[in-house]
Amino acid sequence: MKILFVEDNESIILGVAYLLREEGYEVFIARTMNTALEMLKKEEFDLALLDVSLPDGNGFQLCKKIKEVSTSGEASIPIVFLTAKEEEENVVRGFDLGADDYIIKPFRNRELISRIKNALRKSKKENTVICCQGIKLDTQTGRVTKGEEDISLTKLEYRILYTMMSMPGKLFSREEILANIWDAAGNYVNDNTLSVNIKRIREKLGDKNGDIIKTIRGMGYRIEK
Repeated sequence: MKILFVEDNESIILGVAYLLREEGYEVFIARTMNTALEMLKKEEFDLALLDVSLPDGNGFQLCKKIKEVSTSGEASIPIVFLTAKEEEENVVRGFDLGADDYIIKPFRNRELISRIKNALRKSKKENTVICCQGIKLDTQTGRVTKGEEDISLTKLEYRILYTMMSMPGKLFSREEILANIWDAAGNYVNDNTLSVNIKRIREKLGDKNGDIIKTIRGMGYRIEK
């Protein structure tokens, strides 16, 4: 998926772009409003992430122009503001212009990713069914199936499986998985609990030999496509 990221602060650009790319998104960076508009003529984006303060204008103006040049109706690309301007009038203005979300700096990394995914889901641009290794996970219904069989998972087991299935082929360190679980459940999960839950997930999936959830010794876990 392609994300247009409009921001002029170099340190924020580096941090957010790295975070988005780690999640598998293709990131196009524009440091000015005019550059962003030129990119919109050449590329089709799945989401725009906008700062409000820009050298040659502001994110509100850009938001309005994006809505004008993108396809109208439900197909219009979702827009998320990422800005330090937290005054109520700015937040309201952003939503009035059609923004899908408004995130205040400083922000938490996992929250940013979660809210971007939510904006994509609402726009129907993010596939709600993830499939790999014969397993299907529906993010809208929370249903997990293997073939015709429903797999009953706890909330924690579901989140662990979703984390790995959301990016098949990626090697997840134990620390990355634990960070996702912490943010999702709001509770601390220790390393031993993670091991126990992965074992239970494997049992429920019939993954006796670790062919679905592969253990990479000393590094973490991976699910192949």
